[in-house]
Amino acid sequence: MSNLALKPLPNYKQFPGPVVFVVMDGVGIGKRDESDGVWLAYTPVLDELFQERLYTQLKAHGTAVGMPTDEDMGNSEVGHNALGAGRVFAQGAKLVSEAIVSGRLYEGAAWNAAVAKAKAGGTLHFIGLLSDGNVHSHINHLLAMLDRCAAEGIARVRLHVLADGRDVGEKSALGYLETLENKLAALNAKGSDYKIASGGGRMITTMDRYNADWSIVERGWKAHVLGEARQFPSAAVAVQTYYDEDPTITDQYLESYVIAEDGKPVGTIEDDDAVIFFNFRGDRGIEITKCFEEGAAFDKFDRKRCPKVFYAGMMQYDGDALIPKNYLVEPPAIERTVAEYMCAQGITTYAISETQKYGHITYFWNGNNSGYIDEKLETYVEVPSDRVTCDQRPWMKAAEITDAMIAAVESGKHKFIRANYPNGDMVGHTGVPISIRISVEAVDLALRRLLPAIEKAKGIAVITADHGNADCMFTEKKGKREPMVAHTLNPVPFIIKDYTGANAIDIRDLSARGLSNVASTLLNLLGYEKPADYDESLITIK
Repeated sequence: MSNLALKPLPNYKQFPGPVVFVVMDGVGIGKRDESDGVWLAYTPVLDELFQERLYTQLKAHGTAVGMPTDEDMGNSEVGHNALGAGRVFAQGAKLVSEAIVSGRLYEGAAWNAAVAKAKAGGTLHFIGLLSDGNVHSHINHLLAMLDRCAAEGIARVRLHVLADGRDVGEKSALGYLETLENKLAALNAKGSDYKIASGGGRMITTMDRYNADWSIVERGWKAHVLGEARQFPSAAVAVQTYYDEDPTITDQYLESYVIAEDGKPVGTIEDDDAVIFFNFRGDRGIEITKCFEEGAAFDKFDRKRCPKVFYAGMMQYDGDALIPKNYLVEPPAIERTVAEYMCAQGITTYAISETQKYGHITYFWNGNNSGYIDEKLETYVEVPSDRVTCDQRPWMKAAEITDAMIAAVESGKHKFIRANYPNGDMVGHTGVPISIRISVEAVDLALRRLLPAIEKAKGIAVITADHGNADCMFTEKKGKREPMVAHTLNPVPFIIKDYTGANAIDIRDLSARGLSNVASTLLNLLGYEKPADYDESLITIK
């Protein structure tokens, strides 16, 4: 790593304690009204921190994190990419849209291999999230690929669509299904055989992450591949039936279902078919990919049968593990992350979160690469998450994360400690106001415990968020409140609490401040000048 050497800051004075970086996932700066769960929560620690001299706000959405436009919300993937990379990279949504418009997607080996399978007599299957949330996927990408399938003469296509209700309205599935069914009807009128074959809510079916609950993936496998789930004549009937049976249910928690005709599933996945997983975001695409690619070595559940198919992802979801082997669009090539620079300088590092965000503070932080950069210098800790919906236990594992962080600070072994508290985001996605407020209070309490340990160690605390969520619990339309379960476009707080007094730190006067400015800031606090091509630091040190 000699090419990653950094210049020491001139006149920088060392201090004994660590730099502790905390991501309060989903805690943005809202309107300070009844809709704002962060403002409503009892947060005496944050209230004081927001008055600190070293306080500012960061842009955490849109072009500041590599999304196509400033109308696009940020998310944990792009947020942690920006935090860890120190620069803004064009992200999945933008890369896929450009590849479709330019036609590059259809020129690649993966697309053409899938088409060849379908033209040889197989069925082309698409699996993914059906919405325009633009966090994991976008319905327009699927519609464009369906048009291309018809143009290339693919006779038979089956769709396995997952309801969102998390990055979009919590009961919006029927609208997306109507759009899709209209597209299918238009294509079928010209002689195609394109149908929805299965589906379910994203938190129940297929889209698990970080090995949190493989039963979610198993339900997806049964529905998509085996055709084993409750049968309905159409996806719209399935969704409406679930709504009618439980008026409190939201899209992300809809049970899996299968579309059947004459009692038989219309679209099981068989040998010699092709499968495209059309989500561009990686964390919730890895496990279903392993089901198709790991062959006899797979041991997470009994697949009953594993058809021999050509499988491709929209993008490669893990650059280290090469998952999947085939993909339609090249992912952002994020190299020289701040963690690589820290390892090159010999900085000892400790990273921790619970399962739901463990990969964010490791995998996404490291530029979509799993595993250690230097195992001799780094310690990664995963606290197992609860297996219940987050509104039931909104405190999640904040206490356990804090216990471990305090121990790490007191050990004196780690110069840089980073953590993610998932509460504001994970509970924010449930749309339950009382739980959202408690989730923010749990993080505040965690900080109340953590900060004295940093002070005692004579260290520095750096606190921010990757995007907003808990800061908007509902919207109002025509006097009616609708739960807001998606991320927000709000800025996020950024605070430095210096317990060392070793160096004179000031907030730098910048025309714009975003998450990508954080990496240079952390390097400055550790005593190093930023790499030449990193975005500016948020601070000056004299």
